[in-house]
Amino acid sequence: MANNTSAEKRIGQNIVRRERNRAARSEMRKSIKRLRTAVEAGDAQTAQDLLPETLETIDRTARKNVVHRNVAARTKSRLVRTVRALAGS
Repeated sequence: MANNTSAEKRIGQNIVRRERNRAARSEMRKSIKRLRTAVEAGDAQTAQDLLPETLETIDRTARKNVVHRNVAARTKSRLVRTVRALAGS
């Protein structure tokens, strides 16, 4: 338990930030899942439409430091590769 007022305030701030980060991470994961589902279904047009939106969501999450920027870059790279492979075939 917190021993002083500033420690209590810090606990409250951490709770708010944790919830905000969880929401941002969840949003990113949902976006990625939607895109991967379209790719697995072989729907190239939907995948092409979802790609910019998904990349933007990943960038936003990295900008907020919810995920590391290298993780974001790697994820984006893999998604772009899979969508291009689908469009090429």
